[in-house]
Amino acid sequence: MIFQRAAIREFTHTAVAVFVALLAVLLTTQLIRLLGQAAGGKVASEAVVALLGFGAIGYLPVLLSLALFISVLMTMSRWYRDSEMVIWLVSGLPLTAWIRPVLKFAVLPVLGIAVLSLLLAPWAMRQSDFYRQKMDQREDVERVSPGAFNESGSADRVFFVEGVAGQAGLVKNVFISSVQHGRLGVMATAQGHIEAMPNGDRFLVLDHGRRYEGMAGTPEYRVMEFARYALRIETKEARGLQDSPRTKPLADLLGDPQPVNLAELLWRLGLPIAALNLVFLAIPLSFVNPRAGRTNNLLFALLTYMVYSNLLSVSQAWVAQGKLRFEFGVWAVHIVMLLFLLALFYRRQNPLAWGRLGWR
Repeated sequence: MIFQRAAIREFTHTAVAVFVALLAVLLTTQLIRLLGQAAGGKVASEAVVALLGFGAIGYLPVLLSLALFISVLMTMSRWYRDSEMVIWLVSGLPLTAWIRPVLKFAVLPVLGIAVLSLLLAPWAMRQSDFYRQKMDQREDVERVSPGAFNESGSADRVFFVEGVAGQAGLVKNVFISSVQHGRLGVMATAQGHIEAMPNGDRFLVLDHGRRYEGMAGTPEYRVMEFARYALRIETKEARGLQDSPRTKPLADLLGDPQPVNLAELLWRLGLPIAALNLVFLAIPLSFVNPRAGRTNNLLFALLTYMVYSNLLSVSQAWVAQGKLRFEFGVWAVHIVMLLFLLALFYRRQNPLAWGRLGWR
């Protein structure tokens, strides 16, 4: 029908615009945070793009759900405001007739949300944790960001390197400050390099520099010149990835039905179900009186989304704590919102009957 094609086309255009805007905000905030960590040497600069991509995949289910909800809400609110909905309703189309085009519009994105939530988002979080662990296990010299002060992994040294020359690990204008046995030691040299010993130990060798050693706040300092000074590079032992339910594959959650795993499964299953409920909730929530403002309507819709999301989080926490059975918690919130949806449709379809019940 004509109204279905027009509705699906406008839903799609609005959803694309909303999703691009939300994704741009997410990527910008994540990029600023990662660049700050890279400047501090906590994240390798070459890993920023990968971590940004993994983080975006992890947030995609929520972004898509919100984009679907906002697109249907904004589109139908505009139709009410411009009196287009009045034309369709006067022509004999009930409000429930919009369920079909909304379902056609939302079915593929909801399936995509299910795939992202159940499979791809946990994989992206697992890869992100792997990258972060790999960066955390880097040697002290690899943590150094040229032109900035960087703290060693053991927090007992501060490095400053003006620049890195070539591919052989040569560094220029090195400054190292350390505290040993209560005495402050500062070393400065024009250049240095990395050497590996036969037993596997690695050393940062400073060539032709000076070391200043003394007690802070006193004039008792010693100045020593050296032709060669070697610092052993501390390496961290490799650790396994943290066993978090958020990063576990779906098969692992199903194979180990502990409360924390069932709570994570409840959240993953809840995202696509909630997305479908929300697009249907947007139909009655989009009602706008053309003679009145639309602020109250949008605030109520936003409040509905926040309550729905928080109820999902609460049910997840209760299942994890053993206060709520998984079999009940996985459906309870969605059934409550479905009953709320039916009540809203009845309210919009039968305003006079609702008024006789004492509701406004």
